[in-house]
Amino acid sequence: MKKILVPLLILLSVTATFAQGWKPEVKENIPLDSIRLSDPAILADKATSTYYMTGTGGLLWKSKDLAKWSGPYVVAKTDPESWMGPRPMIWAAELHQYKGKYYYFATFTNRDVVIDNVKGNAINRRASHVLVSDKAEGPYVPMEDETYLPADLPTLDGTFWVDTDDKPYMVYCEEWLVNWNGTMEKIELKPDLSGTIGQRKIMFFAYDSPWSKEVDQNGRTVPNKVTDGPYLFKTQTGKLGMIWTSWVLSDYVQGVAYSESGTLDGPWVQQKDPITPPNFGHGMLFRTFEGKLLMSVHSHKSVNGRYIRIPHLFEVDDSGDKIVVKSPYHP
Repeated sequence: MKKILVPLLILLSVTATFAQGWKPEVKENIPLDSIRLSDPAILADKATSTYYMTGTGGLLWKSKDLAKWSGPYVVAKTDPESWMGPRPMIWAAELHQYKGKYYYFATFTNRDVVIDNVKGNAINRRASHVLVSDKAEGPYVPMEDETYLPADLPTLDGTFWVDTDDKPYMVYCEEWLVNWNGTMEKIELKPDLSGTIGQRKIMFFAYDSPWSKEVDQNGRTVPNKVTDGPYLFKTQTGKLGMIWTSWVLSDYVQGVAYSESGTLDGPWVQQKDPITPPNFGHGMLFRTFEGKLLMSVHSHKSVNGRYIRIPHLFEVDDSGDKIVVKSPYHP
């Protein structure tokens, strides 16, 4: 691994929307459905026989059995002098183990920097980025490169995949607020994931989906413009797929696409129908220590004008060429 961006002896800012130095009260034996969390992602770490759950907010929860959790813990740290600023927002964090290190893929937003204004919307500086740690529980700190993706484009929801060329890649979305037809894109990462190599490549557009829909200003039902939450997987038959999330009118749901070539280059074929019930989305897949394949998602609903997001688990069958999301899983 290359050198850390700043020495660890220098105080790094705790990243979230909270005040610098803020530490939450850590609680034990929290039921999963009592946690409020967007974009839940779970790493089953065999080295510690522990499940680690991250998501939006820069926090982490730990569990031995998926039923009871301890947390939250602050684990993501950034350089306050970097483009992120002293207190960036953190979205959709995922943990990935790769070549003896643990990596924190997340979206960071600096609300003090505006890079564009499109159709009356101020576009903040936002990008997918990667932090690193020697341990699954963190802390996760910056690496050498300050910028992974173009500074003039807002990107989000970066995830990790090693393709058939044995090279590591980040797959992420370009924010729909700029192009009004969100993209799914890929870019090669350096061997130690400390930065990117070459140019980004578009994999598909939001409008390619036959299942996502919205009503435009003229009252017509048209394809939805949002791409959100990519996650790559292979079925037991070797089929490469990607789950990702958008909207069916007012419902937040998750669909799936499959690569005809078996690589990130696609072409990607979108399935006709979403794979989760209405208002469950932004999922990922992991295997329990017993070998059961599960999908973590969050429910998405409005209660008295306030959005509530709660982590949930579903059983998944990947024995064929296509995954099948089954019943909710209650550990």
